[in-house]
Amino acid sequence: MKMGVLSNRICREDLKPGDHIYSWRYAYIYAHHGIYIGEGKVIHFTQSQGGREIGTGTVLDRVIFSSSSEASNCAACGDQSGRCGVISSCLDCFLADGELYLFQYAVSPALFLAKPRGGTCTIAASDPTSEVLHRASFLLHNGFGVYHLFKNNCEDFAIYCKTGLLVITRISVGRSGQATSFLAAASAIVSSPLRYLTTSFSGLAAVGYGMYCFSRLVSDIGVRRDVEKVAVEMLVSASAGCQET
Repeated sequence: MKMGVLSNRICREDLKPGDHIYSWRYAYIYAHHGIYIGEGKVIHFTQSQGGREIGTGTVLDRVIFSSSSEASNCAACGDQSGRCGVISSCLDCFLADGELYLFQYAVSPALFLAKPRGGTCTIAASDPTSEVLHRASFLLHNGFGVYHLFKNNCEDFAIYCKTGLLVITRISVGRSGQATSFLAAASAIVSSPLRYLTTSFSGLAAVGYGMYCFSRLVSDIGVRRDVEKVAVEMLVSASAGCQET
């Protein structure tokens, strides 16, 4: 195991059922997340259409490719190239030739901020393994709603399986650390008050990074107040009701 501040790398033999794992895609542009359920299997959430992620309505739909497995002739999984939603894959198909990383829970605020990239850890604590596996299995058969790159993605799915926490406001970003990091960075770059706080490049960079860190921290699922615990059966029931409406 190679866990630390700069890396969450983990060896396959160290995996345990209920672990939230991820693998970086396309030169570390983003990571794909899932729940390891044992016996070399991973349950994860993906949306693909013609081999590309969809759901943002932005140019990102054209540049971020599908997080589903690229392996189409796997003896264990078969052809998964056309599948979407919550699916089960072997670990090899999930990783798609990438490295294996373990998402960390119940980290301290200091460790959370020491990791500059979002989508690798959270201050929130994980629920017991039995609850994690129950949620993942239930959602495999009942779905996790409509995929959205910023509000309901693979990391959101894995975090919900681990914590049972849902964002209850409609105007905010989801639970994903990757999404909140992207929006925090964008906010720090374009925020107009920064120009009045300092005139030097180094000062501007320091203030901008400070705003980025603060935005990441207050947006973490373990800190924000617009979340609540929702039973997986209630989640699926509510989603079905919304679709019928």
